Amino acid sequence: MLKRPRALLGSLAAAAVMAFAPLSGAVADTYWQCVPFARLISGVQIYGDAWTWWRQAVGKYDTGVSPKAGAVLVFKPSGKMRLGHVAVVSQVLTDRVIQITHANWSRIGGTRGQIEKDVTVIDVSPGGDWSQVKVWYDPVRDLGSSTYPTHGFIYQDANAVRMASSGFNTAQNAALAVAQGAASQVASVVRPGAGPLHMLGQAADSTDRIAALIQAATQSQSSSSSN
Repeated sequence: MLKRPRALLGSLAAAAVMAFAPLSGAVADTYWQCVPFARLISGVQIYGDAWTWWRQAVGKYDTGVSPKAGAVLVFKPSGKMRLGHVAVVSQVLTDRVIQITHANWSRIGGTRGQIEKDVTVIDVSPGGDWSQVKVWYDPVRDLGSSTYPTHGFIYQDANAVRMASSGFNTAQNAALAVAQGAASQVASVVRPGAGPLHMLGQAADSTDRIAALIQAATQSQSSSSSN
């Protein structure tokens, strides 16, 4: 049985608290594209459409197929995602499950350009090389049925780490927007007016649901691989 990820519980508990924190109108109205947001919080200095990042990284940054916190996951163009997508790894939970922080993926409150913090991504590639993934989609509160092809991970160098720290510390609006995205993950399970202990208990219930989804997805992949 898959154990509850403790890091995820902490993220959800924090999000539950932030769900009731006031946010400025300027932050709420900010529309984020995935590229500038990924560049801001990773410090990886690549510009242009998301699908070009993998090619541009050659000779400038190390790349690979193993997730690391702070690395940028580069999605290939697919379906309606003609320009690809980039997301930053916030936590590595297992060799097949990570959490990412990214922008302009889910429609939250019916609008695009939102930031989502610590959302679940699962490697469903046959070879376990992160070439195909499923991504949490907030409107359905699930990983969804779509599978997305990826190039792999672009790893931070020392300069990127410094720039990420400096950029994030000075971009207060970005930090608040991240909090807004995190709060959205538990808004549907935390009721206004609940006491602190009850609120954290509800966040834990949400964590169990995500863990169950991870287990179901990984079991489904194992079954299909053995057939």
